[in-house]
Amino acid sequence: MKMVREIFVKSVLNKHKRRDEWFLDDYSLNPYQLCEFGCVYCYIHGSKYEGTKSLAVKVNAPLILQRELRKRAERKEYGFIALGSATEPWQPMEKRYQVTRRCLEVIAKFRFPVHCLTKSALILRDLDLLREIDSRAVLPGDLKELRGVLVTFSFSSLNEKVAKIFEPKAPSPEKRLEALWRVKEEGFYAGIAYIPVLPFISDPDEQLEEMIKAAKEFSADYVFVGALTLYGSGKTAYYTILERHFPELLPKYKELFKFNQPNWEYQRRLEKKARELCKKYNVKYRIV
Repeated sequence: MKMVREIFVKSVLNKHKRRDEWFLDDYSLNPYQLCEFGCVYCYIHGSKYEGTKSLAVKVNAPLILQRELRKRAERKEYGFIALGSATEPWQPMEKRYQVTRRCLEVIAKFRFPVHCLTKSALILRDLDLLREIDSRAVLPGDLKELRGVLVTFSFSSLNEKVAKIFEPKAPSPEKRLEALWRVKEEGFYAGIAYIPVLPFISDPDEQLEEMIKAAKEFSADYVFVGALTLYGSGKTAYYTILERHFPELLPKYKELFKFNQPNWEYQRRLEKKARELCKKYNVKYRIV
């Protein structure tokens, strides 16, 4: 494991200007900075974290979160907390630091709903706390039909070799699917985020169909399908990997990515195909 800095933060809960339309979170919480999984496509490479080189754990995150959630609870400002929007909450160092688990204890105490975003089977360790949150969370008035806990496992491909190239230290797709199955067996509301699908690699129709079919077979309650975005140094890093493993695709990518995102025609086509496949396999497209 790389060297990990232990840092103290003044705030840890981020309040959004408006609720996320896809993941339904009003807040986000990231107990760590950067991630051990090393996903090549991760959007933080070209974000405000540009220049942050070393892994860091926010050692006082649970204490700060308690202060912040108490204030929000007193004002009855309940809303989903996205746990892991910019890093992996259950990455390997969580076994040592248990900051995510202690944050979940605080979330349970103040009865906030939580949306867990992960690639890690380590989330299975915390099903006891998630069960408590699920049964006691106070939901926003317009989301009363939902559960107090949402669990979403993310993938860029189900192909083990492709995943190893673009997510070198993340658990294999097979292990993630097994974890999803366990979470569903325990009665949680859970799904899959195929975000990002990789242009010309995991986005061909036959690949997308295999992915939606797998979601059905592993009892996912919902599916997200989202396009790849490439910012700043993230684009450079991604293109370096392409040149090494898929050199024939580089010209196609440069044509598709005139800006940070693929063109609108591509995005519309991707969503249309995803919706068609979800309808075919009777899997809900997005949560609401």
